[in-house]
Amino acid sequence: MPFLATPTLEYGIAPVQERLWRSLYFYAAYRLTLGGVFLFLLYPFSASLWLGSNDTPQFFRASLGYFLLTLLGLLTVRLRRPSFDVQLALLVGVDILGITLLADASGGITSGLNVLLLVSLAATGLVSHGPATLFYAALASIAVLLQHGYAVLTRGAVPELFMQVGLLCVAYFAVTWLAHLLARYAMQSEQLAMQRGMELAMMAEANRLLIHDLPDGVLMLDEHGGIHQANPSASRLLGTEVSTGGSLTESVPELARLHETWCLHPEQTTTALTVPGQAQTLRVRFLPVREDGFRGAVVVLEDTRRIQEQAQQFKLAALGRLTASIAHEVRNPLASISYAAELLSEEKRADSRNRLQQLILSNVARLNCLVQDIMQLNRRDRLHQENFDLSQQLPGLIREILQPTGTPAKTVSLKRAAHLPVRFDRGHLEQILWNLCSNALRHSRQQPGSVTLHAREEDGRILLDVSDDGPGIAPAVLPHLFEPFFTTDAAGTGLGLYISRELCEANGARLEHLPREEQGACFRITFGGSDEQ
Repeated sequence: MPFLATPTLEYGIAPVQERLWRSLYFYAAYRLTLGGVFLFLLYPFSASLWLGSNDTPQFFRASLGYFLLTLLGLLTVRLRRPSFDVQLALLVGVDILGITLLADASGGITSGLNVLLLVSLAATGLVSHGPATLFYAALASIAVLLQHGYAVLTRGAVPELFMQVGLLCVAYFAVTWLAHLLARYAMQSEQLAMQRGMELAMMAEANRLLIHDLPDGVLMLDEHGGIHQANPSASRLLGTEVSTGGSLTESVPELARLHETWCLHPEQTTTALTVPGQAQTLRVRFLPVREDGFRGAVVVLEDTRRIQEQAQQFKLAALGRLTASIAHEVRNPLASISYAAELLSEEKRADSRNRLQQLILSNVARLNCLVQDIMQLNRRDRLHQENFDLSQQLPGLIREILQPTGTPAKTVSLKRAAHLPVRFDRGHLEQILWNLCSNALRHSRQQPGSVTLHAREEDGRILLDVSDDGPGIAPAVLPHLFEPFFTTDAAGTGLGLYISRELCEANGARLEHLPREEQGACFRITFGGSDEQ
């Protein structure tokens, strides 16, 4: 049985034309019933019910003709020939003529039979379109006016009743137009509902196919452990057939016990299940379902072996990229060292020998720096976090950074708030600031205040901005800024910013580059907070 199957929506069961013909058929059936009532039921009692009071033979002939025409109209509607618009015009025309003649034979406007035209005009407004609806109302109004005018001239009817006739004509137009508007709004709503239904059906089908083909097992259980739905992966992972409509206790007792435990402690949504007879462990997640009176859970079964295999593949892929990058970075210094060593063996002049030795030493130092940066990658997992005041630690950290380089202290400007409690690994923070400040000093103008460190608190977060007055970072470089081994400096390794961001994330902080309108670059450290009160 398909998982989460939904009733199939049959679109096009009642297209517009089909619905119109069906409505016209019901209208024709109503007309035939009305004609039969006049002819076969009410005619024997016409004397006591005022029907045919003015002209009984005319009433009988009009009733008989109206009945025969309505019967013919029902047959033509059944055959759907001629066209819809022609048949609607004929049906309405017969109604107007027949009911007007019946009313004239029964006392005119005082008989009340003209009110029956409201039903015909309302039905016309529901199935017709455009100005034709008002045209039919105009025809009915003209017929009623002519009938009463004829009654005034030939039978001495009361002229004052023209007021009632006029009101009835207004009712004809109002009912016809109102029915037309309601039909149009209903059609628009139906079209919108059909569109939404199609979208929901497409989403339901997409969900069904997705869940059906998922490598993870998915089951829907009720509160008593009954299985409502299950995809094929659930049976494969559990090693037994999980049938819809069965009981989880009978199919997988171990999973049923976990479900009972979850029902008692719904906050424990994730657990593990060892499948009997199979050397695998499943990760089980319970997702509560509370909708439309249904109380149950969706159970997701994940194969931990597959997760581990995917993680191993990611690690191997990352290791391959890292190895290729290291090999590329090491090859250039080794080539320079090898070339310099060959020239050194042949060189006899002291100044040239000293230059070649310096070239070898600089490339060896570059390799050593690369190895040290790579070793820093392992420091992420060795955390020694502690609570301290960043405002008090920054001056000492800046001095430790500036002393080995011989950079004047006034080159770095420090702005800080009085009290900034953070929780961080001091060694990690020193390494991060070393990388950021070294980059800032390298690209700055080396003037007093060229590098600025601004520490403050905003919206409950401790922020530390490191900015410089250099040329800034080119837009083409920004997407690769934190990628390992990406550098625009020939002497750099491209690991400084990458390591800094990794160390920040290990301490629950975030390192990001901030765009600046003025010249220079700015990096911000957003600390995660402190346990201190």
